[in-house]
Amino acid sequence: MIRPAIIIVDMLNDFVTGKLRAERATNVIAPLQQLVAAARKCSVPVIFSNDAHYPQDCEITQKWDQHAIKGTPGAEVISELAPDLTKDYIVEKRTYSGFYETGLDSLLRDLYKGEGAKTVILGGLHTHMCVRHTAADAFFRGYHIIIAKEGVDAFTEQDHKQGLEYLEKVYGAKILTIEEISKTFKH
Repeated sequence: MIRPAIIIVDMLNDFVTGKLRAERATNVIAPLQQLVAAARKCSVPVIFSNDAHYPQDCEITQKWDQHAIKGTPGAEVISELAPDLTKDYIVEKRTYSGFYETGLDSLLRDLYKGEGAKTVILGGLHTHMCVRHTAADAFFRGYHIIIAKEGVDAFTEQDHKQGLEYLEKVYGAKILTIEEISKTFKH
């Protein structure tokens, strides 16, 4: 795996226990804890891509109602995956994609002493929406995409499975287990 970076998508209070709670969200907490721990141990960058909406954002006004409003507890990463502010990165987003009008691409290109990350490993919520749109923008920017198999989920099993199929078929994403991913990290 060439210069990997972990991107944890929307593991926020509002999606796990709050306003847009997904029952299935708790399934990915322990696997993502394992992934993040393995990444930190091997100095693989960990980036949290988090909704941080303004009340007038179209996701709020047209689709999902109030959720993950910037500066509120609902927009904070769940305590089980709390970012290590001494080494992890937080990139706020206002749309489904972690790349759209954010500094994520610049951050990825600055990693590894300016050589840039080449592989993004995605985990979090929701397989068919924010993970999918983040993967799309990663694909269009030339990154290799890996999906942490047990580290992503969605509102329903159907949404999740369709999301995985789409990511694999359309973006050439590799679907790997946390164990498979962790074994590729250089110690």
